[in-house]
Amino acid sequence: MKKTLKPPRAKKVPHALIIHDDERVDNYFWLNNRENHEVIDYLNAENNYTSQIMAHTEDLQKSLFEEMKARIKEDDTSVPYFYNGYWYITRYEVGKDYPVYTRKKESLDAPEEVMFDCNAMAEGHAYFKLGGISVSPDNTLAAFSVDTVSRRQYTIRIKNLQTNEVYSDEIKNTSGSCTWANDNSTLFYSRKDAVTLRAFKIFKHQLKTDAENDIEVYHETDDTFNTFVYKTKSRKYIVIGASSTLTSEYRILPADNPNQDFKIFSKRERGIEYGISHYNDTFYIITNRDKATNFKLQKTHENHTNKQFWEDVIPHRKHVLLEDIEIFKDYLVVSERENGLNKLRIISWNGQEDYYLPFDDETYTVYTGNNPEFNSTVLRYSYNSLTTPSSVIDYDFKTKSKTVKKEQAVLGDFDKRDYESKRLWATAADGTKIPMSMVYRKGMELNGKNPLLLYAYGSYGSTIDPYFSSIRLSLLNRGFIYVIAHVRGGEYLGRNWYESGKLLQKKNTFSDFIDCSKFLIQENYTSKDHLYAYGGSAGGLLMGAVVNSEPHLYKGVIAAVPFVDVVTTMLDDSIPLTTGEYDEWGNPNEKEYYDYMKSYSPYDNVTAQDYPNILVTTGIHDSQVQYWEPAKWVAKLRELKTDSNLLLLHTDMDTGHGGASGRFESLKEVALEYAFLLDLEGIKH
Repeated sequence: MKKTLKPPRAKKVPHALIIHDDERVDNYFWLNNRENHEVIDYLNAENNYTSQIMAHTEDLQKSLFEEMKARIKEDDTSVPYFYNGYWYITRYEVGKDYPVYTRKKESLDAPEEVMFDCNAMAEGHAYFKLGGISVSPDNTLAAFSVDTVSRRQYTIRIKNLQTNEVYSDEIKNTSGSCTWANDNSTLFYSRKDAVTLRAFKIFKHQLKTDAENDIEVYHETDDTFNTFVYKTKSRKYIVIGASSTLTSEYRILPADNPNQDFKIFSKRERGIEYGISHYNDTFYIITNRDKATNFKLQKTHENHTNKQFWEDVIPHRKHVLLEDIEIFKDYLVVSERENGLNKLRIISWNGQEDYYLPFDDETYTVYTGNNPEFNSTVLRYSYNSLTTPSSVIDYDFKTKSKTVKKEQAVLGDFDKRDYESKRLWATAADGTKIPMSMVYRKGMELNGKNPLLLYAYGSYGSTIDPYFSSIRLSLLNRGFIYVIAHVRGGEYLGRNWYESGKLLQKKNTFSDFIDCSKFLIQENYTSKDHLYAYGGSAGGLLMGAVVNSEPHLYKGVIAAVPFVDVVTTMLDDSIPLTTGEYDEWGNPNEKEYYDYMKSYSPYDNVTAQDYPNILVTTGIHDSQVQYWEPAKWVAKLRELKTDSNLLLLHTDMDTGHGGASGRFESLKEVALEYAFLLDLEGIKH
């Protein structure tokens, strides 16, 4: 690798940050201004440096891109689903980056109606994202939303599906989702705070009127909560939800009477979460009230929704996490998780049937799919594993038979029998068993020489299930082992698994990852010379914490859109997401949380020591982790690190948190990341 090039050096402008009688001096605080040409110059200089350092891998990146793209079926089509008289289908065309949304009336043999061709809509935009599509109950209108910046601030428009006319109605700065009342002319949507991007108000819009005159129907004044609006599957109620990390609350309104006032379902109580589904004259409620840590299912009559009327349907179970429900006319489907594995439980309303669908793999992912119709006798679900491409399956309740509607096409010479997966358990320093899901190409020898990429997220109770990736084959086929560490902070082993990896126990997430790394080395799957780590967003925080405490464990690390300046960000309540995250990280305005946060915040704990090779990626318009966090982190690492290893920053100057919007454009980012790993491993082709 070329190391003779001199990396950029950001200028130092000391900026004192004082709270709790503690002073932090941030020399790179000035990077927090995308309007400053010096900031843009610095980011461009870093991009140029990365390009020059990685120039010798350009052919490898191109071949990786073409290889990954070649596995993807370009002229692909979704499995049709039926809703309110129409079959809905999403398809892709050869050589095009964006989906085409279509429908067919009543029969799949009917003529295709193109609702939205995103390829045409995306022309002239460096970034394009179609948000929610909401079709009116009479099927004549579609409200849709568009983001062309990647700040997740969507503009809602309305299209006549019979004439293809797009009306002049234009609703700006929304969350992107909206829902129709049953009168086909009233639309409910959530608007964002222009600065913090918090969805904080629900408005009611009347068709063919100026959005300036829209009526505010709800204002969420607690800045730790977000609000949203949707219609129940029964189509009887419009629901306004308000939620924070730990607490939720709902309001309901008959969808036939959009001008009535919303009625509160059950008042919020701190620490009590609940979610509601409607069927016949009953609401079904998933909740953690009464110390139901792993949640339970309750029900209540639609006229008596306060929690005092709720009664158990499925009680709380200590070792089973209740994740979701899907209601049908004759059956209730319950999504559960036990010992880390997803389960689908089928219960008939008549009380005669209660059983689980069987799954054979040692580690797998299963979840319910698109099931918008109550009267269906078929459950649609998706199944995949680390070695098995995703399948969309229809399960017939009556005949108990499965029909595979589609298996993800992997073009080329892929054969799933060439790969193996297994589940491993590392032991943490405190004795806790940490599960890992592993996949590799058959024929692996346990000689400590295998390159291994260890991935984790570990926050917000978000579980990274063992999922199939055709893109990942480009690593597996070159000898890499891929491992997902199901560290604390996710919900893989239930709600307590999440609780023990947040707030004042956040460091468990980091130590779990390190203990998994050491286990993989001890068991000869890999060695320090061949071990690589990857994490994005809150998983990027994990990467930052890990390289500060155990830098010598890893040959290379990729930190994508990393949340690394924890203290400064959590003290700035003007930044999107900050206030809503106090229940996840703590509120640093309180000294106990400030001290704990400061003790692990990657940016605050960069020190003069050797670091592994590091690739950092970000997007200039990122609304979730602002670009300046990784930029500052890299600048400080450059200043203090004592090694000659690679430190690369790549900023996408067109996008935000999710990266490029095109179907294949995003593969170029993956190609850069994979080339970084393969080059460090000495793999040239």
